Amino acid sequence: MIDSTPGTGSTTREQSVADTFVLLADTLVADYDVADLLHRLVTACVELAGVTAAGLLLDDQRGNLAVVAASSEETRLLEVFQLQNDEGPCLDCFKSGHEVTSDDLVADGARWPLFVPRALAAGFGAGVALPLRLREHTIGTLNMFQGRPGATAPADRRLAQAFADVATIGILQQRSAHRSSLVAEQLQQALNSRITIEQAKGVLAERNTLTMDAAFDALRAHARNNNVKLTDVATGVVRDRLDVRPVPPNRT
Repeated sequence: MIDSTPGTGSTTREQSVADTFVLLADTLVADYDVADLLHRLVTACVELAGVTAAGLLLDDQRGNLAVVAASSEETRLLEVFQLQNDEGPCLDCFKSGHEVTSDDLVADGARWPLFVPRALAAGFGAGVALPLRLREHTIGTLNMFQGRPGATAPADRRLAQAFADVATIGILQQRSAHRSSLVAEQLQQALNSRITIEQAKGVLAERNTLTMDAAFDALRAHARNNNVKLTDVATGVVRDRLDVRPVPPNRT
């Protein structure tokens, strides 16, 4: 959560927050990888908003939500479970366009009878879903989970919502006049990229006996180290044109 105490730790966090906003703002003026942008968004929420895990869902403009980013494989599966069962805070948030919170999932068992047991089994005790919206147009949700019951600090929720707002503008931004067909194309591209990334994770996990999270770390490390798009790396792995090595222990 936010640390207001003067000192190195506070300064470092403030710099990280500033760096994240700079990264998100870059999407307004430069070419960018939508899939990588959204993965960075959920990672930033975990690192800076004081939550245990985060996931992000987008509308494909055909009335369907899909998981496009998650901070861990366990979180991704929980998001998929919500979609498959049409129940959970992310769906309520998307339908209403407003924040949905649960400070204690056990107490909300009657509210989401299918989702809550699955979330508890995944190790989560509380959660908050924030809309990705531009005015009245909601294009997805940012979902954050805590390992134990308790409210996410208001300042942390505001920070995460600000991240989500900037990312939403980036997704919807167009270099020419705003056209719905281009917006749909951008969102569909993000969903297609997610499928390719999941396939690449499976290939690396099988090839190197890795967990899905470790496989994703390897993909992202290769993309950053070689200054290429995450989606391009995933495509190379799926097509067996690229050799991606696992990330050594203790390496970020």
